[in-house]
Amino acid sequence: MEPQNLTGVSKFLLLGLSDNPKLQPFLFGFFLFMYLITVCGNLFIILAVSSDHHLHTPMYFFLFKLSLADFGFISTTVPNMLVNIQTQNKSITYEGCLTQVSFFHLFATLDNILLTVMAYDRFVAICHPLHYTVIMNPCLCGLLVFLSFFLSVLESQLHILMLSQLTFCTDVQIPHFFCDPSQLVNLACTNNFTNTILIYCISAIFGGIPVSGIIFSYTRIVSSILRISSSGGKFKAFSTCGSHLSVVFLFYGTGLGVYLSSVVTSSRMSAVASVMYSVVTPMLNPFIYSLRNRDIKTALQRILSRAA
Repeated sequence: MEPQNLTGVSKFLLLGLSDNPKLQPFLFGFFLFMYLITVCGNLFIILAVSSDHHLHTPMYFFLFKLSLADFGFISTTVPNMLVNIQTQNKSITYEGCLTQVSFFHLFATLDNILLTVMAYDRFVAICHPLHYTVIMNPCLCGLLVFLSFFLSVLESQLHILMLSQLTFCTDVQIPHFFCDPSQLVNLACTNNFTNTILIYCISAIFGGIPVSGIIFSYTRIVSSILRISSSGGKFKAFSTCGSHLSVVFLFYGTGLGVYLSSVVTSSRMSAVASVMYSVVTPMLNPFIYSLRNRDIKTALQRILSRAA
């Protein structure tokens, strides 16, 4: 179904993080640096997993997909922001805004579901180690990735369908550096109570179920680890989950912080806080996995030695 512009509004104005002209060169350089670091870091993970046969396992297969999702996630918002700063043009078309929202939700939900799939992978590896290769077979891994992508597309399209029914008046200024869905809901000039409730229900379903899956998986994982008699075995089991847990806490912690800050602070401060989960988190994920994972570090050393 094609999104329809019910309002006659042809564009929105993205106010960005600051109106101070002196800060614009700094913001441009800062976000360009973070974007390049994110692209390089995730590309290194993708190259390492795809080129090293030792990493052709379910855990690294899902990490490969997570790096692709992180690359798409940050590319949805930061390049457009850099263009706006460089050209000093803050406008974005109505269609462009909805397209950005669509891809933002697609990659955010894909990140969310893939983290849940990776938690399930760790659950099987620790709680059912003897049956791991049988359960996590290539067919199941491919099916889980396909379902993750399908559900992400479904969630993003449902969001777009709901947002396209909102009507906007003359005030089309978004105090953000991208088309944040919550800001679009706040800009609606008519009572769209039903659509607003549906938007939040969709977010709760597609956000709450994966979080519940992660909590359930790690509850069982911790229970299994505590039954291990040797301290060395406990440490080894915990170490296999360390990188994933770090990424989970970073992703959900920053996301929760943004929504809490949006309640108690101004919209502009909420935009600054959203930098944490939309920019910083995709940038740090590859470093967390590469610095805490011996296999990834070994694969990266092989790639660098071949390049040298």
